[in-house]
Amino acid sequence: MRDRTTLLKRWFTLFLFIFLLNSNLVAQKYSQIKGWSKEINNRIERFLDSTVALKERKVAVFDGDGTVFGQVPHYLADEALFQYADDMLRGKNDKLSLEKMAIIEEMVKDGNNVGKPYVEDRVHFLAGLTPEEIANIGYNCYLKSYKGKFYPEMKQFIANLKTYGFEVWILTASPEFLYQKFMALEFGISETNIIGAKSVVVDGKTSGIIVLPIPQDDGKANAIPTFIKVRPLIVGGNSRGDMDMINESKGMKMIVNPDNVTVRHGDEDGPMKGYTVKTYWEKEGALIVKCNDVRDPMVRFHTGEWKIRENLSNPK
Repeated sequence: MRDRTTLLKRWFTLFLFIFLLNSNLVAQKYSQIKGWSKEINNRIERFLDSTVALKERKVAVFDGDGTVFGQVPHYLADEALFQYADDMLRGKNDKLSLEKMAIIEEMVKDGNNVGKPYVEDRVHFLAGLTPEEIANIGYNCYLKSYKGKFYPEMKQFIANLKTYGFEVWILTASPEFLYQKFMALEFGISETNIIGAKSVVVDGKTSGIIVLPIPQDDGKANAIPTFIKVRPLIVGGNSRGDMDMINESKGMKMIVNPDNVTVRHGDEDGPMKGYTVKTYWEKEGALIVKCNDVRDPMVRFHTGEWKIRENLSNPK
């Protein structure tokens, strides 16, 4: 009788193990991404399947503008600030409005909206507002001008990552509070998983004190061990500024709509010097994908009216 009971227990344990294993495999079944080729889908599926048995934290990190949603003709961070300046500050003569408009004028004069001084000025412009007020500025700009610009392919990709047990993080050079609300809603992830340029909050209001590293260029790579604290299995970006971050991936490297016109020539371009963004990542074996990113002629963009340069279109 005892032997029979022991045998039944063993069979039950084996059955339970097989059931749980099959349940896990079903839960981690890949869904084809519409809009990308079979070759790209097969490559992603093979990689994700190879991670099923991993016991470590499975982390994927993506840039924001141009990688998971459109940046044509302008970055949402700029559009949000210039909309706010036009609607709330322009033409006013009080001290605060004049100080904020002086920062806007400095940003326009600088013109290099991917440089660190310009990125810092975005934070300085928003200083004095509460995190909630900044979040609503970003959210309102998203509703007005960017709601239809999130790439459906990237949303499907991120849904697959969740199915396979990945943590999804967004790493952007834009002000963190500006992007957290709308991006968390779009992707169904925690606001704490959206990391941007951080400002110190004092007595409930943001200050001009910036927490380092600023997630721009090499700062994006440094932000991964500083804030996420694990080397990611997947990293995706779209520009030269994402190179250092993407090279932190220990698994899949992804590049979205890479430029194939401008040959990088500066010493600051490091290993990308002598290549376009696309040819560099082709050499590195990265997964290169296309998403449609063109201007909606029905949307007014305040940023262009302030003569900030336009981003190049990427029709699919």
